[in-house]
Amino acid sequence: MRILGVDPGLTRCGMGVVDAGPGRRVRLVEAKTARSPADMAPHRRLLMIADALEAVMAEHRPDAVAVERVFAQSNVRSVTGTAQVAGVVMLAAARAGLPLGMLTPSEVKAAVTGNGRAGKRQVQTMVQRILGLAEPPRPADAADALAVAVAHAWRSGPRAEPDRAQHGGAGTLPRATGRDLTPAQRMWAGAERMSRRRGAVAPGGGRGV
Repeated sequence: MRILGVDPGLTRCGMGVVDAGPGRRVRLVEAKTARSPADMAPHRRLLMIADALEAVMAEHRPDAVAVERVFAQSNVRSVTGTAQVAGVVMLAAARAGLPLGMLTPSEVKAAVTGNGRAGKRQVQTMVQRILGLAEPPRPADAADALAVAVAHAWRSGPRAEPDRAQHGGAGTLPRATGRDLTPAQRMWAGAERMSRRRGAVAPGGGRGV
């Protein structure tokens, strides 16, 4: 299964493509970052990101798309742009008729590092190891996109089904109990449940995106 992972951002949008096989094996196909200038009108910036995204999809023909879910941040302007790009990704997946996965930042971190609060450098290092790369993928946005793709591959298995996680609900949470779970998988499930409880409320009492 080929997966396109996206780390949404208006100035820098990370895109990472991986091939996933049996036994949690994943292979790098491409990693890149689409950029748009801050002095350009927002709708034209979104068009630039959309064009870059569609070009990657046309070249690599993924079987599924995964995007990092947007949660409340202190910078409202930043989170608004990120949410807009996430919407562009969702629309592109829908137009292509592809399954869509939406993963929280803590879920992605826990999946690839075993720690839902891991820093960017730790995520880069683990993505390097998982994909067997000579050096950590750069820039960081591309590494984050690859982490999203890997996390989706490991969550969905070799046959991805349409993901309902964006609608919320306990039924979309990863399994937290069972003797077959590894410590990293238990931490992943715990991080996801924690983010669902805390992420819905933005600083100051507002709702998250």
